[in-house]
Amino acid sequence: MFKKVLASVVLISLLTVAIVQAMDKNKEKPDAASKHSLAQKNSLEIGAKAPDFELKTLTGETVKLSSLKGKKVMLNFWATWCPPCKAEMPEIEQFYKTAGNNTAILSVNIDPQLDVKGFVKENKITFPILLDTDDKVNGTYQIISIPTTYFIDSNGIIQNKIVGQMKLADMNDNMSILK
Repeated sequence: MFKKVLASVVLISLLTVAIVQAMDKNKEKPDAASKHSLAQKNSLEIGAKAPDFELKTLTGETVKLSSLKGKKVMLNFWATWCPPCKAEMPEIEQFYKTAGNNTAILSVNIDPQLDVKGFVKENKITFPILLDTDDKVNGTYQIISIPTTYFIDSNGIIQNKIVGQMKLADMNDNMSILK
């Protein structure tokens, strides 16, 4: 008799656990609308609209991405302590000097608490350096590794993303295919 009662209690306990887990799984599954908004919120894939932002440059000017609509944009994220970032800076500078009027280079520094002005002066950088003082843009663009560069077409759509150091040829190739 004791064995039957014990077996019944174990069986009921297992059934209860299975039912609770099944109910929890149903709660975790978002509906179609939630899935779409979650994907938009967490995804900066090629073909997505580039999130707008506004940052100040080293010289104090304000730059807003949406104000560059109609231009092709190379959006680069970097830090002063990053060796691959340092290595690609002369090539970005070279690209900047030959880029036409319909091209914008925005270089977002993610460590503005360091001597960014000194770094820019030492490396003779003339392209716009934007300061992400509160890490908002860095977070919005989901920067995990630096350097990371987004190529955005004249309609504000992300056309490519490169994680890691680029060469001048990479910049030219990516910008040449943008509309």
